[in-house]
Amino acid sequence: MRRSIAYPLVALGAVGSTLAVTSPALAHGYVSAPPSRQALCASGAVKDCGAIQFEPQSVEAPKGQKSCNGGVAQWSVLADESRNWPAKAVGKNVTFTWVMTARHRTSNWEYFIGGKKVATVDGGNAQPDAVVTHNVDLSAFPGKQTVLAVWNIGDTANAFYSCIDLNVGGGAGDTPTTAPTTRPPATTPTTAPTTAPTTQPPTEPTTEPTTAAPTTAAPGGAAGEWAPGVAYKTGDEVTYQGKKYKCRQGHSSLRSWEPSIYTLALWLPL
Repeated sequence: MRRSIAYPLVALGAVGSTLAVTSPALAHGYVSAPPSRQALCASGAVKDCGAIQFEPQSVEAPKGQKSCNGGVAQWSVLADESRNWPAKAVGKNVTFTWVMTARHRTSNWEYFIGGKKVATVDGGNAQPDAVVTHNVDLSAFPGKQTVLAVWNIGDTANAFYSCIDLNVGGGAGDTPTTAPTTRPPATTPTTAPTTAPTTQPPTEPTTEPTTAAPTTAAPGGAAGEWAPGVAYKTGDEVTYQGKKYKCRQGHSSLRSWEPSIYTLALWLPL
């Protein structure tokens, strides 16, 4: 089966024409959770990132770099601290998840904070799994920190770089979420009017029905036909070429990242 890399640059319109000539090698790998800076760009959580939003897996540079972009000018947005990158609240022990879209032999993985190495995981010069997780103790680094995660390839002189912004010891997630918004309507006796317009969700393609119950949105929601340019979440189900798949790692879909190509790395056949 021939694979062609055709990124939807024209459809998105926000990318300059110079990017069309910088198509990457098939793919490599990056930290997807907690979301790295390139993962935030790919999902659209951080806007105006340039080309990295289409190829978060491609931050490749010679080994030994200590910057979020690996010293590569093309990815300089990842090293721009003026963007005030959002920090994920986590506990003192953090599980980092890598998505390997091309499974190179691995020397090791290294984790740094402020230039200091905090963990090394031996790769044994073996081919890694499609999804790799590492648990790292960050208890000595409380507060807001930027973790530089490095995947050192075993059979080349290069490595792949991801920066992850964290609030260490800040909890497992964001606190002001659903409780304040769901309590007031539930306590008032006016729930009938709010529940009565149940015919509106089918007529209004809002995002709330798909996030609340992605598996029930088969007629065109998260459980519909796979398409490029969609921010899929872990657990979303799609159909591609008559087969069903479940999303293993949240990502923004691209052409050449079809479920049949990156099975097990991003999609699990059902």
